Amino acid sequence: MISTWRKRRAGRRAAKEQQQGENGDMELITIPNHFRCPISLDFMKDPVTLSTGITYDRDSIEKWIEAGNHTCPVTNQVFRSLEPIPNHTIRKMIQDWCVDNQSYGIERIPTPRIPVSSTEVSEILSKITMASKREDQVWCQELVAKIITLGKESERDKRCIVGSKAGSVISAAFETFSKAPSFDKNVAVLEEILSALTLLSPIDEEAKCYLGSAASLHCMVWFLKGGDLSARRNAALALNEAVSSNERVRDALAEIEGALEALVKLIKEPICPTATKASLMVIYHMVNSSVPNETILERFVDMGLVSLLLEILVDAEKRICEEALGVLDGLCSSDKGREKAFNNALSMPVLVKKVLRVTDLATEFSVSVIWKLCKNEQKEEGGGVLIEALQVGAFQKLLLLIQVGCAEKTKEKATELLKWLNLHRDRLECIDSMDFKDLKRPF
Repeated sequence: MISTWRKRRAGRRAAKEQQQGENGDMELITIPNHFRCPISLDFMKDPVTLSTGITYDRDSIEKWIEAGNHTCPVTNQVFRSLEPIPNHTIRKMIQDWCVDNQSYGIERIPTPRIPVSSTEVSEILSKITMASKREDQVWCQELVAKIITLGKESERDKRCIVGSKAGSVISAAFETFSKAPSFDKNVAVLEEILSALTLLSPIDEEAKCYLGSAASLHCMVWFLKGGDLSARRNAALALNEAVSSNERVRDALAEIEGALEALVKLIKEPICPTATKASLMVIYHMVNSSVPNETILERFVDMGLVSLLLEILVDAEKRICEEALGVLDGLCSSDKGREKAFNNALSMPVLVKKVLRVTDLATEFSVSVIWKLCKNEQKEEGGGVLIEALQVGAFQKLLLLIQVGCAEKTKEKATELLKWLNLHRDRLECIDSMDFKDLKRPF
């Protein structure tokens, strides 16, 4: 029995020694130095050579150049060209070495796809310009589709396309095809261009000018009103780009028949979160101009946007909540907007609930709206809205806000609100924030 036990132990020891020997063999395998990137010292998966003759891994050297470096990390010489050239010889040597050492668990690196070059992109963009001048919608659509395909290959290709001013060229083509008497013949190419613009976002100022033209705005509104779901989403995103930095474009958009109604419809009948956010951002830019257009504000209020926003804010996600509060703040700059918010049962509970609960910007918007609603009530004896604010815990929230810190303007409004609320504190006891579970909604 003892002899059998000794044999088993000897067998286990021999197996263990054999396994250790194999592991030792694997540890003895060293990667050849010329297979390592001089920057990261890692195994190169996509070796490229630059003008100094040194080979690097593509990802490492591109990050080096993007960081603002224009000298070779090894020789310190200035690059004569920043265009990396694939080193197929080294790559094949690395792949052969991987195959030879497969028994040690080393996998063969795949042959990398050659990324798009700025020269290739420039050629495609030149053809797009030519196709738009000829009004050849089929050719232009094929070229734009090619840009979209290249842009989706990798972030590196997308940066190359954006850096080649593709946004301006494609936006100019959109304006050209938008000028046709009827959109029927050009719908396909226009939809393709809108899809490309969403991929290349954010676009430069020149591209925004093309999108802000009368023809482009009418075309985008047309898609917003009657296009399919994808076209409506892309039109909303493109409109957001067009109106983001130009008040003239915002006023021009408001004058297009059905434009405001289409934007509100995207919020009332959402098709996807991206479209809802884009629509809210367009409206936000329109209601928060440096010189507010009272007509535009009143039109949005008459469409029931105040009540709709308050309904959305009850359980909206963070990003939508922030934008909805920004739009509500803009609408409450008008008398009619404040009246609608004042008469809505959700206003004060929702606004107080959002303070210090979403983001700093959402808190600023919430405090601003509360301040606007309370400003005209603080002199009245009843102080209805102030008492309601106290009932849902506004006093404690504002005190905490000042303690933790906030923007100077928000701090001033919070301080004023605390003074007004303090006048009514003796009339009732403050209670915790209201739960929305059993709250009766206005619609």
